[in-house]
Amino acid sequence: MKKRIAIVGSTGSIGTQALDVVSAHPDQFEVTVLIAGNNVTLLKEQALKFKPDSVVIANEDHYKELNDALFSEGIKVYAGNEAIEQIMSHGDVDIVLTATVGFSGLKPTLAAIEAGKTIALANKETMVVAGDLVTKRARAKGVNILPVDSEHSAIFQSWTGEFDNPLEKIYLTASGGPFRGRTRAEMEKVTRAQALKHPNWDMGAKITIDSASMMNKGLEVIEAYWLFGLKKEQIDVIVHPQSIIHSIIQFHDGSMKAQMGLPDMKLPIQYAMAYPKRLKNDFKRFNFLDYPSLTFEKPDLEVFRNLQLAYDAMDKGGNMACILNASNEVVVDAFLKDKIGFLAMSDAIEKVMSSASFIKNPGLEDYLESDKEARRLTEELIY
Repeated sequence: MKKRIAIVGSTGSIGTQALDVVSAHPDQFEVTVLIAGNNVTLLKEQALKFKPDSVVIANEDHYKELNDALFSEGIKVYAGNEAIEQIMSHGDVDIVLTATVGFSGLKPTLAAIEAGKTIALANKETMVVAGDLVTKRARAKGVNILPVDSEHSAIFQSWTGEFDNPLEKIYLTASGGPFRGRTRAEMEKVTRAQALKHPNWDMGAKITIDSASMMNKGLEVIEAYWLFGLKKEQIDVIVHPQSIIHSIIQFHDGSMKAQMGLPDMKLPIQYAMAYPKRLKNDFKRFNFLDYPSLTFEKPDLEVFRNLQLAYDAMDKGGNMACILNASNEVVVDAFLKDKIGFLAMSDAIEKVMSSASFIKNPGLEDYLESDKEARRLTEELIY
């Protein structure tokens, strides 16, 4: 039987690539629900092509335009954030792919867990912001969370079949981004255009800036902590500029396994959606002769302070990672609008982490309020 898919964030980078996977395997998948934030034009095109049962757009101003375009096709149209949460209980959905970027992915993911849906998780911020809450609810509901991030997918793929064997350590690999090897002095005048030129991956603007600042890797460290139930000292980051080894696991006998391949997000997307099957595809294949040397370096935590701030947030626990994430979302948006310098982003995040209200054992409402407070404090620093 075909797996029935709901895609939260269908018009973004991960969402559009997921639909490419669906197109390549029409015998394996069908799209039941498409959800987007604001891109009504692309959402209409996707809905007309894939003929889902329902579509939802977060921006309610686009409801009429979307409904007018799809009503004659028999496609149900909804709008607003509450509708996004409610559609997660759709009876004809097997897997929910959460492909949005940022804090907005938390409540839809929790709603999908509550409805007992398998989660293909591409929204790392969900685990960063409220990993304790999310994992507890998933365990209580017997829901599987399948990682889509390339690094976490690599850990999962390497560990599959050996879950009874404890891990001693994992290594999350990082490309180092466009500024690998630069000094703080050289980073003073980094521009938006320079930061958006990732050497290996084609991603959305927010994730690309996070990669350039290494905040993306910091968020992935926190995500791995919750996804795989590890201790903080079991998670290490190593810079691997070629982005061929996507991450590594080490067992307690010292043996190591890694997942390798060319940088292509369609592979981890397909793996999560088809799990436990591996589907044949026509993706470009890796050739060892094209990469005669694979190199590794230690990350520079003094230049790329965001990675250290993420470790600090993980050590502190409570709502600190939520504060970190909210402040980062604000500074990245400001950097993309040329309102703040590249290095100043870390300065602002650090100040907010030291001034925002700390809650040791937060619940959902605490996370929501912490997110609001951290955003407000960050905006006060910038604007």
